[in-house]
Amino acid sequence: MSKNTQRIVAGAIGVALMAALAGCSSAAGSTAAATGGKLAMPTSPVTLNLVDVSGDTVVAQPMIEAYMKKYPQYLANVNFSTGDATQIASKLKAQQAAGVSQIDMVLTGNDALGAGIQQGLWTKLFPAYDAQLGGSVASYQPGAKTLFDLANGYAVVNDFGNYGPLVEYLPGTVATPPTTPAELLAWAKAHPGQFEYAIPANSGPGRAFVQGLPYLLGDKDPLDPVKGWSKTWAYLKQLGQYIDFYPSGTTATMNDLANGSRSLIATSAGWDINARAIGTVPKGAKIGSFTGTSWIMDSNYVAVPKGISPDKLAVVLDLIKWMLTPTQQARAYDDGYMYPGPSVKGVTPSMAPAASQAVLKNFGRPEYPALLAKYPAVAPLSAQNLGVMFTMWDQQIGAQKTKN
Repeated sequence: MSKNTQRIVAGAIGVALMAALAGCSSAAGSTAAATGGKLAMPTSPVTLNLVDVSGDTVVAQPMIEAYMKKYPQYLANVNFSTGDATQIASKLKAQQAAGVSQIDMVLTGNDALGAGIQQGLWTKLFPAYDAQLGGSVASYQPGAKTLFDLANGYAVVNDFGNYGPLVEYLPGTVATPPTTPAELLAWAKAHPGQFEYAIPANSGPGRAFVQGLPYLLGDKDPLDPVKGWSKTWAYLKQLGQYIDFYPSGTTATMNDLANGSRSLIATSAGWDINARAIGTVPKGAKIGSFTGTSWIMDSNYVAVPKGISPDKLAVVLDLIKWMLTPTQQARAYDDGYMYPGPSVKGVTPSMAPAASQAVLKNFGRPEYPALLAKYPAVAPLSAQNLGVMFTMWDQQIGAQKTKN
């Protein structure tokens, strides 16, 4: 199933702001910390309300339903719903101001997570609940641990991967795919209107492409789009001369590739596998990588709003622990969207459900393991800098060339 969820940044945060908020926690969190960090499980099952603003339900729901089946004495039901990353913070803020807690879990990217941290809306899980969750996060793979650290204790990483930047094309349309930014620029100039990437705020591959350029171009500071991206902004402006418009999402670029209106698009490992698996793009599509690249990681988080009852919080914590077990993490292979997917160590494709194994066998690429191991994986911009980058891109690059 495709997860073409628009992750438009919902607010700005930074590491300094996260650190400033590090002492904040819910009343339940303070109580738990004072009693050893572990809440007692409820004596009767609870119902949880979950909102997904990152497109991770397709991965998380089977994990949650398996927990509900295993532990009906704790979890009676989960009401799954979807929301907008740009609106979830204001919704939580209104509920908490009114003293009414209607959302117990949120599946989010670093955009809405950042907005919630900025406004003090999330329960700080660490160190308050380290006794319950510490062992689980200790099993993170290095990349997942890096992304977990960015959350500064306010959320856990459920799945991660979806590395980019990559380019994708159909056989026979591109003789030799570009392997450097200079080659891509020359190719785009020779084939005007044939290269495409989607608006970065709405597209994982678009974000990966733009965030990957500072590393490829040798910019001053790849993590600072304001003071450190002079080469990148200049390059994007040059490249933009040969781009007709920027679609509003990744699916549009995949459709354009499939119907032949574009010959080369930005992609990522997960989008490459998933779009071919669900038939959006022909199975025979090819990918190309940039020499000396850095892989931009992506992830989905589980965050807990402030104000939920101790009974519900106890179940949520136990559920998160369950979701981070190797058996449940094997479900994160899914249909390849977050490739590889699992965030903890010791999970192999052979442990995945049969359907996921079939997807990886039929649509995975044998070159991916070596290719992804060849270059370093780096964290995305902080939510604060990501928001700044989106604004700068909109103003300097997208301007009049966006299309819904």
